Amino acid sequence: MTMLFNDSVMLAPSPDLAAAEQRTRRVLIVGIGLSVALALPSLVALSLDDRLINGISVWSKPLKFQASLAMMLLTLILLLPLIEARTRAGLGVFLASLMAAITANGEVFYITLQAARGRASHFNDSTPFEAMAYSVMGAGAALLVLSSLVIGVYILLRPRPDAPTGLRLGGGWGLVLGSITTLITAFALGSGQIDGPGHWVGGIKTDVGGLPLFGWSRTGGDLRVPHFFATHIMQALPILGLGLDRFTPRLARPGIALGAVISIAVVVGTFVQAVQGRPFL
Repeated sequence: MTMLFNDSVMLAPSPDLAAAEQRTRRVLIVGIGLSVALALPSLVALSLDDRLINGISVWSKPLKFQASLAMMLLTLILLLPLIEARTRAGLGVFLASLMAAITANGEVFYITLQAARGRASHFNDSTPFEAMAYSVMGAGAALLVLSSLVIGVYILLRPRPDAPTGLRLGGGWGLVLGSITTLITAFALGSGQIDGPGHWVGGIKTDVGGLPLFGWSRTGGDLRVPHFFATHIMQALPILGLGLDRFTPRLARPGIALGAVISIAVVVGTFVQAVQGRPFL
């Protein structure tokens, strides 16, 4: 980890910083393109394929992950300019971006493949292949989140000198706190130690009748709720930072600090609610 943040050891700054930065951006753009490319046939299949898993279309989960992971990679692209130019062109940022693109699309590909097979992708170890794939997917998801954490730390420790305070702090802390809370909630969700395999805690163990758009259980607790809020801290704090820079730049630091506290409180609150078997709404 120490060497990852020491670009002078890993790689001397490129003589062509623009080209090196473009290489990193291209990796993330390709990653987004692959997710979008898989989303198009998934949308068609949603209207044609009547197979169900947990009472809902087999294509619901792929579409959610294709959109969510594309948004995560887009967030990284938009926040990369906050990093100082030479660091942004270095090997550390490139490797973190490459890892994010590979792991995001590996997860999306497996989820889409399982939907095409009419099989569950998560909490499914019914066959040796699916048990192995689920473990690999879990490891990949952890690496994806750690890649975002690395970029967040770069933003905080190696910021562009003229980066707006609110956006810099919101972007950096958004990625760091979002990554940490995502790892924690993902572990709780994937371990099956709270109420057995699955995201449900109490209630009826089906996705039928879930909260519109999100699908969260309305009869019991649902561990996807805190996981959702944890992951989207990565977007919420940068957006807050943009607003603070635009309207009240002198309050950027305390505003981001307050936003971070509220974000963590929401994750903790919804996690406790889910563990107690109470629906979000």
